[in-house]
Amino acid sequence: MRSHLLNETTADDYRRTVTEGVERVAAKLAATHRPHTGISVDELAPAIDGIDLDRPLGDASAALDELEDVYLRDAVYFHHPRYLGHLNCPVVIPAVVGEAVLSAVNSSLDTWDQSIGGTLIERRLIDWTARRIGLGEGADGIFTSGGSQSNFHALLLARDEACRTVMKRALDEGTELTKAELLPKLRIFTSEASHFSVQKSAAMLGLGYEAVIAVPVDRHRRMDTSVLALELENCAAEGLFPMAVVATAGTTDFGSIDPLPEIARLTAEHSAWMHVDAAYGCGLLVSPTRRHLLDGIEHADSVTVDYHKSFFQPVSSSAMLVRDRDTLKHATYHADYLNPRRMAEERIPNQVDKSIQTTRRFDALKLWMTLRIMGADAVGSLFDEVVALAAAGWEILDADPRFEVVVRPQLSTLVFRYLPTAGGEDGGPRPDLLDEAQLHARKALFASGEAVVAGTKVDGKQYLKFTLLNPQTTTADITAVLDLIAAHAEQFLGESLAVHH
Repeated sequence: MRSHLLNETTADDYRRTVTEGVERVAAKLAATHRPHTGISVDELAPAIDGIDLDRPLGDASAALDELEDVYLRDAVYFHHPRYLGHLNCPVVIPAVVGEAVLSAVNSSLDTWDQSIGGTLIERRLIDWTARRIGLGEGADGIFTSGGSQSNFHALLLARDEACRTVMKRALDEGTELTKAELLPKLRIFTSEASHFSVQKSAAMLGLGYEAVIAVPVDRHRRMDTSVLALELENCAAEGLFPMAVVATAGTTDFGSIDPLPEIARLTAEHSAWMHVDAAYGCGLLVSPTRRHLLDGIEHADSVTVDYHKSFFQPVSSSAMLVRDRDTLKHATYHADYLNPRRMAEERIPNQVDKSIQTTRRFDALKLWMTLRIMGADAVGSLFDEVVALAAAGWEILDADPRFEVVVRPQLSTLVFRYLPTAGGEDGGPRPDLLDEAQLHARKALFASGEAVVAGTKVDGKQYLKFTLLNPQTTTADITAVLDLIAAHAEQFLGESLAVHH
């Protein structure tokens, strides 16, 4: 029905309906006392499966009532101080205002004639971020859906840049080398603690998972550059080509930052593309006190930033930036109906010329509103708070005999595991049972709705993880959640050992 289209005749309905939706969410936020209700898949699925999507309710209030039962009541709320799970941040109000505006206007950021000011705002934010990184006057970039897409885009450029360079060099030496012959010889180097999107990108780029060389990490869980140097030398000795080195500025599990200056030196020495995955650590770009932790990032050929991780933005808000804007041409295609070549000659700024997406939301508006209302220093101070909280959390864990903590954090994650305080005559539970205790504690905690924590594996053993991105979280919250974890793990081990005996 036309009465539901957003236009000049339905502006009042839009205002009334959206206001009701906002009021429902605001009321829910104000009344939420746990990050999660603890509902299970088996409990919730029948309610959603039972809804007949071919029989509309015809009324916004009724639909919002239904939404309360199937979504709002049981959603995981990242704003709660005891949500300590994944890299999900609470969001700032200016960004939510931007989200409301961009959804209603619905600009598409692929071409100038669909976005006008949106194009210029996005470009200004790319320039601002590039300056924060220190990429130089030739820098450029594009907003993306997230870190995985940004990493893929960067590695696509690295692949084609490597092919261009190696094939030209071969031709200069009197040898013709085709791209099909070269691709199996390209190699990507990254730490064993880096994001899995590096491996997935290699596969999607036609290189295969085996093209990625996982470099060991040091005791701080940062890439071991002495091993990287050896691997790069071996690459050349075997007649292979180092396409790229992916450094991580904030690993997902440990928040560790690879030695960026040394990696920059090695990539320059071996003519490899340097990509820095700063999806998590990009918050340091606006930190009033910790910007130095990213020293060396200015040497990168490309950088991934996720504003929706450490700039407190709603999903999605990410970008991929490059030192040399000309490299973006590797992803350029001119379609006659959309961005014909003549538009580039007329200097019409079509963002699709740089992007691997066509239709794109105006996600840049959220960051724009945040900077214009709060300012960069305020965002950076919030990120500083969670980094300081993680440091305090490490002290708590390190002093608690019930837990083993892996590494002192550089950012805001803590990886740890519960250890029984008394070993008993047999030296304590079996390693597999201890692993099961960590998993049980995490699941039991989630099912209770009291808190949400993450899990991972370190050296083959099961660990738990706090991801601290909420400035509202306190050390008291950390201590309380640790007590809950210990209680669940102790109960599981006690019952398991009783059954065993």
